[in-house]
Amino acid sequence: MKMKSSQNHVLQQAVSLKFISAVPVLLCACTAFAQVRSQTQTANQPPPQPAIQSQTQPSVPADCSELPALKQHLAADEKRLQDWPELERYRDADSKLAPPAKDEQRVVFLGDSITDLWSYPQSGGFFPGKPYVNRGIGGQTTPQMLVRFRPDVIALQPKVVVILAGTNDIAGNTGLMPLSEIEDNLATMVELARTHGIRVVLSSVLPVSDYGHTHEGMPLVQTERRPPQNILELNQWLKKYADENDCVYLDYFSHMVDEHGMLKRELSDDGLHPNAQGYLIMAPLAERAIQAALGK
Repeated sequence: MKMKSSQNHVLQQAVSLKFISAVPVLLCACTAFAQVRSQTQTANQPPPQPAIQSQTQPSVPADCSELPALKQHLAADEKRLQDWPELERYRDADSKLAPPAKDEQRVVFLGDSITDLWSYPQSGGFFPGKPYVNRGIGGQTTPQMLVRFRPDVIALQPKVVVILAGTNDIAGNTGLMPLSEIEDNLATMVELARTHGIRVVLSSVLPVSDYGHTHEGMPLVQTERRPPQNILELNQWLKKYADENDCVYLDYFSHMVDEHGMLKRELSDDGLHPNAQGYLIMAPLAERAIQAALGK
């Protein structure tokens, strides 16, 4: 029930945002209509008296120059509403992936951008030569991953699933969410996996830092949206839950945090996502956790 409540809340927010973003388009269209109607008035009609302009009336460009950008924004909103969990992202890849061979130790990594970016060459590549499947999607939260869990994990028949999620929930990517709801979503994924004979690796949320910068050199403050204390609390729950429910806890956090509780400067360029050095640390930790899960 909590998962449905969270999704409904996000959908309501999206619909509200869509309506608000449509207001300038409507104003622009009304203005254009009024101009056309004015031009078609007969010549013998007296000109209208100038109206008093309201101080609070929104300013609308007479040429509707912003209309193409607004239409593009609305189209993106519409697409997001139609496929909120982004099931389309891996639909073709899932359908083309053959069932695992008899002795194949298939592993699925489910996560957000930190998992998604692992496959890029600049990140060092995603476990070359291993029967590991990357099902990360940038920006995603646990309710979205929970909807994807059946097609992107269960249907692929892995021996192990490695779940890395929570940082975007803390940041509020799909609306404000208390830690208890994040925990509920993660617990439901574990229950689904175990029902289908899939062993589970629960990954710690990575630390963040304010050491990062944009490509233009502007500083990035990551701790505002992702308070370190919230990350610590979620990781404590993850470890406890893993210990009590026969999962393997994959501790990225303690290997990547500095003495100030921040993601080590050399392991990230933006203070959130690992760089190639960061993935070099993560890969053997993930490998050991997978082997531990297979040995259970």
